[in-house]
This record gives sequence, C-alpha cells and structure tokens, in this order.
Amino acid sequence: MTATVFSDVLHSAREPGTSRLSASGVADVLGLQQQDLAVLAGVHRNTLRTHPQSPRLQAALRDLMRVLSAATAVQPDTQRAIFLIKNEPIPAFRHKTLLQLVQEGRTEDAIDYLESIGAGFVG
Repeated sequence: MTATVFSDVLHSAREPGTSRLSASGVADVLGLQQQDLAVLAGVHRNTLRTHPQSPRLQAALRDLMRVLSAATAVQPDTQRAIFLIKNEPIPAFRHKTLLQLVQEGRTEDAIDYLESIGAGFVG
C-alpha cells in the first residue's frame, strides 16, 4: 500500500468534524465487531458510542492504525495486511497474532516485528 492509499484508509477511520478516530470507522476498516473492538480497547461496549473521545479508546484506536500502517509497509495489499494482523500466528510471540499483541498492550513489539520482517528477518 502506498502512503497515499494508507492516508485514505486513515481518513476513512476519522470521526467526521473532529481530530479523533472513529471506533466504527476503525472497526469497519479492520472488519471487527463493535463488541470485539471494545474488548480489544479494554472499554465497555457503550463507551464506543457514548464516550468516543475516551483517552483509553482513542489510544487503542491509534495503536491499531499504527500496526496497520506498519503491516502495509510489509504487505501493500490492504486486505492481506489486515488478514496478517488478525490471523497470522507468530512463533516468536507464542503463536499470538498481532491483534492479540495490541490487546495485551504490546503495540511496540508488534511494530518491531513488522519492521524486522520488512527488513528481511523472519520471526
């Protein structure tokens, strides 16, 4: 995915008229159910609708978009990058997926992993 295409994806996840990410926009981009996104973010499911500005929710949404950005640097096809994030077990992380790492608060580890395979290392 080129930077322009990722920029389009990022823009589609933006809450209209604000500088924050939309929970429903990010869920749509990643093909997640609202409930699953709430669990991933560690917030109550109603927070997505009633308090979209929640710092905890916004931090989780930013982390997801950061991982997607790193994944698209490795796999330019958006749908394949999303599949990688959601489904590919990584032996170096006890066969967890990148999405599971983000849920555990290990976004930096997920990004480091993607950057290492982008540089030619295998995890």
